[in-house]
Amino acid sequence: MEELKPRPASSSPLTPLGFLERAATVYGDCTSIIYNNTSYTWSQTHRRCLQLASSLSSIGIKVGHVVSVLAPNIPAMYELHFAVPMSGAVLNSINSRLDARTVSILLHHCESKLLFVDCLSQSLALEAISLFPPNENPPLLVLIKDDYDDAESSNLSSSTVDSRFCRTYESLMEKGDPDFKWVRPQSEWNPIVLNYTSGTTSSPKGVVHSHRGIFMITLDSLIDWEVPKQPVYLWTLPMFHANGWSFTWGMAAVGGTNVCVRKFDAPTIYGLIKKHGVSHMCGAPVVLNMLSNSPEIKPLQSPVQILTAGAPPPAPVLFRTESLGFIVSHGYGLTETGGLVVSCAWKREWNKLPATERARLKARQGVRSLGMTEADIVDPESGLVVKRDGSTLGEIVLRGACIMLGYLKDPNGTNKCMKENGWFYTGDVGVMHPDGYMEIKDRSKDVIISGGENLSSVEVESILYSHPAINEAAVVARPDDYWGETPCAFVSLKAELTQKPSEKEIIEYCRAKMPHYMVPKTVVFKEELPKTSTGKIQKFVLRDIATGLGSSSSSPVSRM
Repeated sequence: MEELKPRPASSSPLTPLGFLERAATVYGDCTSIIYNNTSYTWSQTHRRCLQLASSLSSIGIKVGHVVSVLAPNIPAMYELHFAVPMSGAVLNSINSRLDARTVSILLHHCESKLLFVDCLSQSLALEAISLFPPNENPPLLVLIKDDYDDAESSNLSSSTVDSRFCRTYESLMEKGDPDFKWVRPQSEWNPIVLNYTSGTTSSPKGVVHSHRGIFMITLDSLIDWEVPKQPVYLWTLPMFHANGWSFTWGMAAVGGTNVCVRKFDAPTIYGLIKKHGVSHMCGAPVVLNMLSNSPEIKPLQSPVQILTAGAPPPAPVLFRTESLGFIVSHGYGLTETGGLVVSCAWKREWNKLPATERARLKARQGVRSLGMTEADIVDPESGLVVKRDGSTLGEIVLRGACIMLGYLKDPNGTNKCMKENGWFYTGDVGVMHPDGYMEIKDRSKDVIISGGENLSSVEVESILYSHPAINEAAVVARPDDYWGETPCAFVSLKAELTQKPSEKEIIEYCRAKMPHYMVPKTVVFKEELPKTSTGKIQKFVLRDIATGLGSSSSSPVSRM
């Protein structure tokens, strides 16, 4: 057998782009995209992506060039996930909620050749381009006019195109060849996407993924979430956030219907679920909180599968969401893994448990998905595996096919997290339970050390979320001359309250439900907590505020 070696027939480079080709054959007449009153079939989406890839090639976009996009969850954003890499280029989806300075830095850093711009991001893009150094060539600009009956963007769409845009999205596509032979990767290790991290703890890094890695995470995610053929998928997760956890390509693999939505609130989501018979959706815990706290909510007529990740969801929020008819699945991943690689694999016997206990179990991140080789929790100093006792803290480490190639132009950053021992170090702190399920306790920078005790802010937040008046909660360290650090809670309250709780009442509520050393010594009320574009609370902003308050020991009365 040692004489048998890989041959061309058995070693074609893996890529998710072939999913679209197959969808056009198997699901050709089925709906691929719905956006307001516009819809496409899979054969139409396939044709449009080939035309766009053809046009990109004809205007000089070559293999390895970076093509960027600034857009919300609209049809063009979905199509670009196939069309750009089909031309051989690397897709760079930029967070449309960033400021112009940051967008400019990212475009300059990745040497983007072309930038597709949604009509509502014109001013952002033009300002970003104006900040380029005089001797640097900025990317060409292509305007995505919204011709899909979207009321908010109709005025901008109908206006004349700014001369700084070389053409529009549709005019570029129309010139393309629908019989274009798309550019297959020479190697499955070739880059397919470049995503910048959302920067909850530090400056953004450019995460590069290969065709192979995205192929693996896409199929892995479909299997792990048990996605059936032809689901109706509502895009409540930004496609610019880790490419929508790779469900952009995943929906083509299963012939799903992509229900696109420019922006949303709870009534919009409930309306789209009812109108289109939505079966699946994803979102950060903030989306679950929005759905379960909406004043006009009613239980769903049919169950909707919702996958959440991005931050540990508080058990009370999970409980409220499931009581409405949502079936919540919970996982864990990073931009660096391309999607979710750890999930709370559910056991049938857990269905017999009380609802509150089920919610507590489901709040755990769980076990590695099938596509991951290993996932574990180690002591960051010794590198040894921590005790399986549910309390010993360590760093979550991963290895598997969908880990990134590395950070763009940052070998030191890449080497720091992808070590010679074969592990990818996530920077997330967690525990391993006796049953082999892991649970995140914090980002390493968010652990509070009070009087020598390691204190998980996530545990404190979970108690705060169970308070009937609290809408959002985040806990960070506040300096303390005696204890070193003490917990400082930032909370926003529910809008419909007639009587608002005091700081003392919230502290007493916590004191009755947790060890006293974990109880927040300070409570700061906010109208809304600062968040990243993907719904993660920006704890580094809150840490700065808490630090500015000074030592909690020196001021027994907390500032409000």
